[in-house]
Amino acid sequence: MFEKLLDPSSVAVIGASPDSSKIGNAVIENLVNQGYQGRILPINPSYGEILGLRCYPDIGSVDGEVDLAVIALPAKIAVQVMDQCLEKHVRFVIIVAGGFSELGEEGRKLEQQLLEKIRGTETRIIGPNTVGVLFPHSGVNTALTPGNRIWFPAQGDIGFISQSGALGLLVMDSITENGTGISGFVNIGNRVDVNEEDLMEMFLADGKTRSIVLYLESITDGERFYNTLKRVNSRKPVAVLKTGRSKEASKAASFHTGALASDDRVVEGVLRQAGAVRAHNEVELLDFGKAFAYAMPPKGKRIAVITTAGGVGVVTTDLLTGEDERPPLSMATFTEEETEELRKHALPIASLANPIDLTADGSTEAYRAILGILSESDSVDGIIAYALPQTPKIDASIVEPLKDAAKKKTTVVGVIGNRLAKDLIRELEAARVPAYPSIQRTVTAMKALYQYGYYQERIRNEQ
Repeated sequence: MFEKLLDPSSVAVIGASPDSSKIGNAVIENLVNQGYQGRILPINPSYGEILGLRCYPDIGSVDGEVDLAVIALPAKIAVQVMDQCLEKHVRFVIIVAGGFSELGEEGRKLEQQLLEKIRGTETRIIGPNTVGVLFPHSGVNTALTPGNRIWFPAQGDIGFISQSGALGLLVMDSITENGTGISGFVNIGNRVDVNEEDLMEMFLADGKTRSIVLYLESITDGERFYNTLKRVNSRKPVAVLKTGRSKEASKAASFHTGALASDDRVVEGVLRQAGAVRAHNEVELLDFGKAFAYAMPPKGKRIAVITTAGGVGVVTTDLLTGEDERPPLSMATFTEEETEELRKHALPIASLANPIDLTADGSTEAYRAILGILSESDSVDGIIAYALPQTPKIDASIVEPLKDAAKKKTTVVGVIGNRLAKDLIRELEAARVPAYPSIQRTVTAMKALYQYGYYQERIRNEQ
């Protein structure tokens, strides 16, 4: 159903421009720079060529089929141009312009006109009021932001659906620092047609997607949202950032996308019943998406912690087991045999009671041996390992034992620091091992994995 959006053979840009300050220019440049191999079709009657590409006076003049069209024109003109797209049987149309329901009754009437135009056709609309889509695997990038202002993520495993365009672009820009990739990004904007339920189904069917993250400011069809989320989430983990928890945020959301935010108590119940994990900010949203894409949920709540910095282990223990922590996990208790085996690979001054503190003299080889024991232990459900390259005997070679451990047991890695730490996180990212640059984010990612597994087990037991 969505193949021609995920991997279109041709993309028309209606309102294309040679002016680098115009959206119609940014979209074409992003398609070219992303390496899109299909036909790029600038549409503008004022030009014969734009960026070295033949420019057409209108979409009807294009020879052959057009799978995807981006309308980079003002709202009222975009509504008129839809007729040409329908005559051309364009499968998907992205309408960039704002000025629709977010501005009031007149804008809502324009959206109604769009719906009436596509009724009975196979054409689907994304937007309006959208920054576009990005599918790195096929090179499709219709973002309205120029590439010299933002870095776009590479190919990855996370499907990203966002009601906010600007927030989506900012989040994608930020995750490129550590090399995190995505399978796709869609900004639904005012979602006059294609909505979050459609896109959850799309990413569920997409073989390149392993987890889905969803930013929402409102829910329009609660029953459909719940049923879709529950079905999709049972096969691919979904993390949801739903705003509007306060009255002030609900009001802000209505001004932003023209939709009223739902009662947050109802939303909380829907997410729990559907088994989805709720993120509380944009950092958690993508952190959870990465954890879900790279790791399986632990089978229980017993966590082993290994570090070369004692204070890091103490803080981790607080965050894992504190009475105010939700959900609280527990520290794994090792058998006497396991403790003796661990002792063979640690210095006499090391603490092996969990958290395991190898001290600053801990080495990659010690990690390799101890991770091997922990990953085979029936006393351990999950491992939090801190790979701290500031200690003299830890370097990039620690990636392999961490990768090996992650194949056998749920493993989340913390890497704290600046230059060396960032380099190591990128190495772990390339190895598809979930790694985070703070204690809090490391622990929270493990909790999200546990929470997802707990919810899914509860739902299976209720059936």
